[in-house]
Amino acid sequence: MPVNVIDKPAFCDFSFGAIVNRSPLVIGISTDGAAPVFGMAIRAKIEAMIPRGFARWAEAARRWRGTLFATGLPQTRRRRFWQIFSSYAAIHPDREPTRSDFDGFLAETTDETAHPDNGSVTLVGAGPGDPELLTLRAVRALQAADIILVDDLVAPEILDFARREAKKMLVGKTGHGPSCRQEEINALMVMLAKAGKRVVRLKGGDPMIFGRATEEIAACRAAGIPVEVVPGISAAQGAASRLGVSLTHRERARRVQYVTGHGSDGRLPADIDWRSIADPSATTVVYMPTKTLAAFSAAAIAAGLDGATPAVAMVNATRLNETAIRATIADLPQHLAAAATAGPVVVMIGRVFARAARGRETSARPASQVAG
Repeated sequence: MPVNVIDKPAFCDFSFGAIVNRSPLVIGISTDGAAPVFGMAIRAKIEAMIPRGFARWAEAARRWRGTLFATGLPQTRRRRFWQIFSSYAAIHPDREPTRSDFDGFLAETTDETAHPDNGSVTLVGAGPGDPELLTLRAVRALQAADIILVDDLVAPEILDFARREAKKMLVGKTGHGPSCRQEEINALMVMLAKAGKRVVRLKGGDPMIFGRATEEIAACRAAGIPVEVVPGISAAQGAASRLGVSLTHRERARRVQYVTGHGSDGRLPADIDWRSIADPSATTVVYMPTKTLAAFSAAAIAAGLDGATPAVAMVNATRLNETAIRATIADLPQHLAAAATAGPVVVMIGRVFARAARGRETSARPASQVAG
């Protein structure tokens, strides 16, 4: 009689593995009794990454297997059918499989004159840097990609979640050095998708906040390429969470405003509403501020912003080399310049940062700090 004794592998004839159940799809995880809790932790990660909709697609595969065999197609064509089936299920896991899907896959399998279908483009927000902040949908998009076009500001660890076979291409836009022009990126996305590739455009933070997403979406639509967006945690959200400071407060900040400190010519934009920046009831988040922060601070103070307003510059927010630089908005530019840190920067201004200016009270991970 087989015997299992809990936590005593030497006395066990067999061990119980952890499973991820998407029946009839079942994934087993076992450490052979060495570390059951570790096996459960791995199961939790896989559980989060495998869509529940895969159960419906696995059940459809079971129903359709006999039907496909009855068509008399040779083994090579049947394999092609299942390749088409698998690719579609990976991209549309939450969709209910229908008979029309079967008919469409079969038609594509048997059409001798069929040309490769157009691929697709997915704009994916990589978040501020910590890979743990990726959304489940972002992970699934990375695992289904054929080609990933990566921004300079994306943390390298994010690509650990990508499909191993996916080709990674750096299409950095540094702003003050050699970089790909936006028109080149648009053309590359369209060309790859027209060649039948599933393209992921991976952007730091959220692609819909100062990420040039409008231009890329328009280029895809003009070319008839399917395009979707997977939002990410913004740099502002990540930085605020690391400081333990809410961007809104019912007594100190009634609204939040995002502005860019970097125009198309590399200078401070000329159309900023400075009266809005000077509003003491607003929290202002400035993206891409490194080269123009001194001019931004001077213009804001000239428009009425109190020079003693607390401000924080977060460099590499949520990453292991994160740095928080605290000062008044009048003094922050010189402190940021003196820190000479490298990496993405976001500056946050407002009365809600009064406590942050005296020292962060909560932290999920130690970070370098430069006090102003």
